[in-house]
Amino acid sequence: MKSIFSIYGSDIKRNTTNWAAAMIIVGLIILPSLYAWFNIKASWNPYANTRGIAVAVVNNDKGTTIRGKDINVGNEVIQSMKKNKDIGWTFVNEKQAEKGVKYGTYYASIMIPKDFSEKISTVLTDQPVKPQLIYNVNEKINAVAPKITSSGASGIVEKISASFVQTANGAIFQMFNKLGIELEKERPTLENIRNMIFTLQNSFPQLKEAVNTALHDAGQSQQIVQKAQTNLPLVAQIADNGESLTLSINGLLNKTSEVMDTVTPNIKQDLGLLQQTAAAAAQLSSIIQNSQVNIQTIQTGLNQASQRLNTALPVVNSVLQFFERLNALNQRFAPEIGNIQQIKNSLEQQQFTVNQIRDIVNKGGKPAVELASRLRQQSINAANALNQFLSRFDSSIAPKIQQAFQEAKTSANNAQIVLSDVKSTLPDVQKILNDASKGLVVGKSEILAIQSQLPVVEAKVNRLASNIRSFEAKENIDDLIRLLRHDYKKESEFFAHPVELKENKIFPIPNYGSAMSPFFTTLSLWVGALLLVSLLSVDVVQEDHSYKSYQVYLGRFLTFLTIGLLQSLTATSGDLFLLHTHVVGKLWFVLFGLLISAVFMLIVYTLVSVFGNIGKALAIVLLVLQISASGGTFPVQTMPRFFQAINPYLPFTYAISMMREAAGGILWPIVIRDICVLILFSAIALMIGLVLKKSINRLSINFVNKVREGKLIH
Repeated sequence: MKSIFSIYGSDIKRNTTNWAAAMIIVGLIILPSLYAWFNIKASWNPYANTRGIAVAVVNNDKGTTIRGKDINVGNEVIQSMKKNKDIGWTFVNEKQAEKGVKYGTYYASIMIPKDFSEKISTVLTDQPVKPQLIYNVNEKINAVAPKITSSGASGIVEKISASFVQTANGAIFQMFNKLGIELEKERPTLENIRNMIFTLQNSFPQLKEAVNTALHDAGQSQQIVQKAQTNLPLVAQIADNGESLTLSINGLLNKTSEVMDTVTPNIKQDLGLLQQTAAAAAQLSSIIQNSQVNIQTIQTGLNQASQRLNTALPVVNSVLQFFERLNALNQRFAPEIGNIQQIKNSLEQQQFTVNQIRDIVNKGGKPAVELASRLRQQSINAANALNQFLSRFDSSIAPKIQQAFQEAKTSANNAQIVLSDVKSTLPDVQKILNDASKGLVVGKSEILAIQSQLPVVEAKVNRLASNIRSFEAKENIDDLIRLLRHDYKKESEFFAHPVELKENKIFPIPNYGSAMSPFFTTLSLWVGALLLVSLLSVDVVQEDHSYKSYQVYLGRFLTFLTIGLLQSLTATSGDLFLLHTHVVGKLWFVLFGLLISAVFMLIVYTLVSVFGNIGKALAIVLLVLQISASGGTFPVQTMPRFFQAINPYLPFTYAISMMREAAGGILWPIVIRDICVLILFSAIALMIGLVLKKSINRLSINFVNKVREGKLIH
């Protein structure tokens, strides 16, 4: 031990008293920190400055007319983009945009075609056509910029879709609201008519009994006739009110049918939006598996996919509830309900998978290939189910809906015919009663005439009462009124934005530079070790003493370790106090840096001490492999299989993990695992240095001397 510390003490004394050597040592201490600081500061918050990324915007939309109203969706989109400062939107003509993208003046361009508004308006027809935005991008200018501009273009499409859904649903709910107001105003009248019809139906046994009594006892005929004459105005009033009721019901059903003409295309449009959501999830799975896509783009894509799925689920629930209500009226929509339930289940599975992937990505991991494949398969299943449903929507489903409402209208028409017949019969009954009142002398013959007419009137009243009871058995008019009277503005706004995202950051890091500081700091410590073994000698000039191999190895290592620890203190302290990077555990950040520097220095020093220049090459090769395979920048799951395979066997993997714990918030089980693995790497390096140094140095001396004969390699 005395010889080991003798070597160390001599190194310290000679290099602190020699001003030239001391300056070089100070430079070696500071230089690795500069490498970390410049890289951290350069990547501090790049996604906050995307407004400098120029994107050309061209509006060729000619507009269109819908029900006598001129609209131009392109102009509305342009006004929305002028308020959006996230990207440098530049509004030019088509020729300027094409040339600018080609020559790099603009990173991309978005063109609104001249038929954009016209195609949007086709949703009101039986053959809707989806409008398109033309997006051109120059990917050779920069690797990341196309991903940013693509996100901006997708955001514009989402805003247009949400605005369209809100406007279309608002018009439909407004029509429902007006129908509800009309029904609510007529609610007392409807209730009175209903009660009158049932009262009349219950009175017929009494009327028949009165006629029979007249036949049996002519002396009581006058009283019976007077009673019949007293009730007859009630019958007339009931018939008039009943006919008004059937006309109102007919009007309601006709208006409802008109609304259904608008609802059916809107349902189809909603299913089309669900198709886009499924397709977007399939595209996202491809992005996740693409090793060239950065983590920010994947996070943005996952957030957008989650928002689309959160928007899609209320839409599919609304469609499902619509068909369930139709099925309650007419038991023929069970297959459609099953298909929509299948689509809903598939979208819920996609949402669960996207949340799994997003949790992994937010924690700095890379989703497994199986997760991405599962998301893709779920997206395909949803798309297939939607395609099957839409393929028979116009041919079978929409006609079935119209048929259900047509049957309701037929029942109402039959009721109106019955009441018309009742009204036409009442004058005859009135005449019979008057004749009976004037001439009871006619006797039984006249009363028999009255008796013969009563069953006809009774049958028609019974038929009308039966139709009313049938309607009440299937529908509750109060529920219908409440449903139609909902605030149409709030409902349309809800369907346009049904879900608000509440984000909870478990380990928040405010900027990209702070998030990258664990990687660049770790990298600088390895670079610092390389600089030391490149400029300082690992061998001891034995002038007055004869040292053993292990004494040289350990004694000179203490010198390298001292400089390495100073490099670590400089780098970590500069991160904290010069750059003000976000670090939760500041003291642990410094202490972890010291441990990592000691481990790295031991590994690099051992390679050079044992293998000479070959060891330097091995240290550089390790550096290159660790930059790619450690997961410091892109998640290792996005890398080729070779890098994923070697990731668990690299010191960087555990060093970066430990520094990230200090920066974001420490989970001690992870830190303890990282420390144990780094200690294991140190033990292996120490064993190689102590066991192999002497023998390998002796075997390689002839090779080294031969190399030095070239006067180029030292």
